[in-house]
Amino acid sequence: MSIEFEIASCQTQSDKKIFGLCDNPGPAKDPAYIDELDGAKWIAVVENENRHQTTFTAIDNCIEIKGADGKMEKRCDGMLTYNSTVIFVELKQRGAKGNSWVEEAELQLKNSIKHFEKTEFSESFNQKKAYISNSEHPKFKISQIGRMEKFFRDTEYILRIEARIKLV
Repeated sequence: MSIEFEIASCQTQSDKKIFGLCDNPGPAKDPAYIDELDGAKWIAVVENENRHQTTFTAIDNCIEIKGADGKMEKRCDGMLTYNSTVIFVELKQRGAKGNSWVEEAELQLKNSIKHFEKTEFSESFNQKKAYISNSEHPKFKISQIGRMEKFFRDTEYILRIEARIKLV
């Protein structure tokens, strides 16, 4: 069964030079969204120097991705799309105590990408990226290069672990 990734009610848009991606803290189950005004709420900052018309589609809490057992699977917060680029995003607001939050985010991204790649919509994009963004600016004891290289081998998506997403 193919999953619909273009649900208008799950989407917000912007063509601003700078805007943010927000995910309200729990226990609310609201989907993530674009915000252009309140930088204090931004988990990821999107730099859109060329002012691309950009769509953010919320996936978690908006698009159902169920496993063979009928249970809801882990999903990333959403995806940015513009021109021929898709960027899957997982937003975190956690301090830097170990790598468990990165591992969880990576699983959420991989699962969402796996289902997305089964759709015809995925063929519209030739630039494919994924971001794990954490507003707490964690510092790592070791480099994440090995993790990013493995992610690319597994998904063919470029992974970045940073809170600034630059659209080119």
